[in-house]
Amino acid sequence: MEILNYAFMQRALLAAVLVGITAPAIGIYLVQRRQALMGDGIGHVAMTGVGLGFLLTWSPVWMATLVSVLGAVLMELIRWYGKTRGDIALAMLFYGGMAGGVMFINLAPGGSNANLTSYLFGSLSTVSESDVTAICLLAAFVVLVTVGLRRQLFAVSQDEEFARVTGLPVRVLNLLTAVTAAVTVTVAMRVVGLLLVSALMVVPVAAAQQLTRSFAATFAVSVALGVCVTIGGTVTSYYQDVPPGATIVLLTIGAFIALSALAAPLARRRARALAAARPAEDPAECKIPATRRAADEIGV
Repeated sequence: MEILNYAFMQRALLAAVLVGITAPAIGIYLVQRRQALMGDGIGHVAMTGVGLGFLLTWSPVWMATLVSVLGAVLMELIRWYGKTRGDIALAMLFYGGMAGGVMFINLAPGGSNANLTSYLFGSLSTVSESDVTAICLLAAFVVLVTVGLRRQLFAVSQDEEFARVTGLPVRVLNLLTAVTAAVTVTVAMRVVGLLLVSALMVVPVAAAQQLTRSFAATFAVSVALGVCVTIGGTVTSYYQDVPPGATIVLLTIGAFIALSALAAPLARRRARALAAARPAEDPAECKIPATRRAADEIGV
């Protein structure tokens, strides 16, 4: 294939596959916790890290990782202790992150808002070898956490009180989920962009839920869908010269609409199959009274 003859496209496709795996992998826990927009908030905070990276002439990916992890931990602390003022504190954190990113990148030598665009919306041609190395290491961490601790994270996501009663370290697992989400945002920002990464964390999971009934199946289908749309969006972006982040998100939404349309007839067919499999009830005059049936069961 012609697309594989270019080193920058090889790097972009590898990054796209890793993003397609990691974003739904952590997104499924955020959806279960009803924190679907957490990735969006972390993306705003990560902008400060990108700006600091340019200002300090350090890797924007690693600096964004550090800042977004700190922001995610702060978000969890606000959720625990913020009470009624928590939403105001989160709003200041999110918008302060955006403002900090714009300020720092303009203070950097030779920096401008144009440097920030590729991180906000994704860019294929700017994925460097150092970016790929960072993305691979961060993606390995995300996969290790989301797969290795899937039972514990699922229990906490479903019911924190029950998880606490069973002895699980709920607060530690909540912090780990937030940190993993922050790492995922920085993994995805070079391909999808900070402003669009939340969609890739949530929409594939929502699409998979239209067809699946178990957590394991939803996890597998959402990751498979994430990989398909990221590769499809990256290839389309190369041939059609369109923004990769927007293309990937639009493909993801299209997949959600298609699976939603497919789910309705499948649900009706499943309901008919279940109804047909049930044994027909006896006529009313042939039914054994409930008291007599209970007596027969205990041998009276």
